[in-house]
Amino acid sequence: MRLNIKYFGLIAELTSCSEEQLEFEGTKVEEVIELLNTKYPDLKSKDFQVAQNREIVSLKSPVTGGDIALLPPFSGG
Repeated sequence: MRLNIKYFGLIAELTSCSEEQLEFEGTKVEEVIELLNTKYPDLKSKDFQVAQNREIVSLKSPVTGGDIALLPPFSGG
């Protein structure tokens, strides 16, 4: 399946892009992250949450297609 991967904040800076498409044949979100960690090794040392189709999900969640977003922690005020 084709996924639209979106990066925000520090994660976008690290990957040098804000969005890309990825062909994916796995079943779980953690497999997407493993693939991205291979492509961008510096991701391994960063904290971020994962959203799938605009909802925060766990790494054990199934991939349903559509958008996957990597959201770095941020401070609000």
